Amino acid sequence: MTDTLRPIALHVQRETILAYAEITGDYNPIHVDPEFAAATPMGGVIAHGTMSLNLLWQSIAATLGEDALHRTNLDIRFVRPVRIGDTVEAGGVRLPERVDTWEVWVRNAAGEPVISGTATLVAP
Repeated sequence: MTDTLRPIALHVQRETILAYAEITGDYNPIHVDPEFAAATPMGGVIAHGTMSLNLLWQSIAATLGEDALHRTNLDIRFVRPVRIGDTVEAGGVRLPERVDTWEVWVRNAAGEPVISGTATLVAP
């Protein structure tokens, strides 16, 4: 089993957020309405958190195979928002004391965590 998860990156554009809203049916104005979003504590449009989370699932599948998706437990938290123009990258490293668990993350281009947590592969 590999010690690192294959990195998967995404450059977030307004079109990306709108396409994700259409796919998921999540048209929350914090994601799609610049005027509304500007008046919130976020101060502007933010990407759907699950859009970043999907990168993590892609990283796991690319590294461990799609079957691993059915046997992986994620324990994550959303740390900071993703904004239009951000590039985010998902990845992870296996914990030395646990052969079945990886420290996982999605980070922005500044290296700041957007999502952090662990992924544990459960035996079939």
